[in-house]
Amino acid sequence: MQQKLDHREFIRALPQDRRRALIEKSDFQGLIHVAAHWGLILLLGWLIAIQIPYWQVLMLPQGILIIFLFTLLHETSHRTVFEKVWLNKAVAVVCGFAFALPPEWFRYFHFDHHRYTQDPEKDPELASPKPETRWQYILHVSGLPVWKAHISTLIRNALGRCADTYVPDAGRDKVRREARLMIAAYILIVAGSVALGTTVLLYVWLIPILLGQPFLRLYLLAEHGKCPYVTNMFENTRTTFTNPLMLKLAWNMPYHAEHHALAAVPFYKLPEFHKLTAPHLQVTERGYGRFHENYLAGLG
Repeated sequence: MQQKLDHREFIRALPQDRRRALIEKSDFQGLIHVAAHWGLILLLGWLIAIQIPYWQVLMLPQGILIIFLFTLLHETSHRTVFEKVWLNKAVAVVCGFAFALPPEWFRYFHFDHHRYTQDPEKDPELASPKPETRWQYILHVSGLPVWKAHISTLIRNALGRCADTYVPDAGRDKVRREARLMIAAYILIVAGSVALGTTVLLYVWLIPILLGQPFLRLYLLAEHGKCPYVTNMFENTRTTFTNPLMLKLAWNMPYHAEHHALAAVPFYKLPEFHKLTAPHLQVTERGYGRFHENYLAGLG
């Protein structure tokens, strides 16, 4: 029986040539996946805009596609979707704008999450506790707390009042500037819609992301929910086995323990990396339905 290693021992044991091959990035792979994801959003948005028969039912898949751009924002924050840094930054700006999450601020937040994963004192994701009761679970899945957090973060940063410890002094001006630019762009979009007398963005964008947010909350809860507060990424992070469609939608991030073990591995190589890590994973689940069934069973 193969001995289970923690993620640090595993990474140290990887041959250097294998590691170099795993972290090699590709603009082509990133552009193909972005074109598919964004293309579907544009297609559904157009069908909603021209109001084909039963166009209302398209708002839910449209919202899921838009809100799951979060997984693309997440990957671009690691600069692993594309080889070119400017491409990662540009795509991150579009994704963050879609659901009011400033990308540079998120990058600082997310890097601290990786540095202190499941550390109750230092992991910024744990500043908002995971649900411990059924009511907290319902509120969490509704997405209302996260929308409140996004809006308050934007306003606080725009006012120059960012006090987050994971944002360095050198980054304060950057997060203030990006928040102000985002708010200005939202104001221009609203003003333009009013001037044109159109509500099309309400049905193509705003209502859909409200409908889609609960699905992202359900997905994200599985990444670390009910995982131990330890430093081993193979134990404090969950890999969830799911179908190919979900893997595409989430940019292979269901391989989440793998991602935390070596964040430099681009999304399209995570299935390959999983074949190496599989014997060492300690927290996995067969599907999101099963995860939430078990999670709910343990709630007060």
